Amino acid sequence: MYTLEREQFFAISLERAWDFLKDPANLNAITPEDLHFTIISPVPDTMFEGMIIEYRVAIPLFGTRRWVAEIKHIREKRSFVDEQRIGPYSFWYHYHELAETEQGIRVADRVCYAVPYGVIGRLLYAMFIRKTLDRIFDYRKERLAVIFG
Repeated sequence: MYTLEREQFFAISLERAWDFLKDPANLNAITPEDLHFTIISPVPDTMFEGMIIEYRVAIPLFGTRRWVAEIKHIREKRSFVDEQRIGPYSFWYHYHELAETEQGIRVADRVCYAVPYGVIGRLLYAMFIRKTLDRIFDYRKERLAVIFG
């Protein structure tokens, strides 16, 4: 099991941050273009408990993969979870959190995940997967900084 954690701070209102994060379509705006991320299922403007979202995502060297996630544990203007149901990881649990702090609104991510394929998966993780996830979350950080100004 691996963990990825990130946080950043914005001088915006909690409502503005939540309004952006609660709209599933906004994931397109914070995902690198080379992943060819596409939402396949219809999505409302606001996520809801138990919502299932189907995506297609390009995984370098492995082609396009189906990813199905469930939105869970929504705490209005505080946090939510997206949990992979079908996808490239053997386990994926992504906790999103917002908090008001002296430095501004804290946007935090904690992803707990496991890779498939045993020893081969661990080698792929060391050579490729971790770097790819770092790049994706670095891109997300840059895009949120632009979006939230």
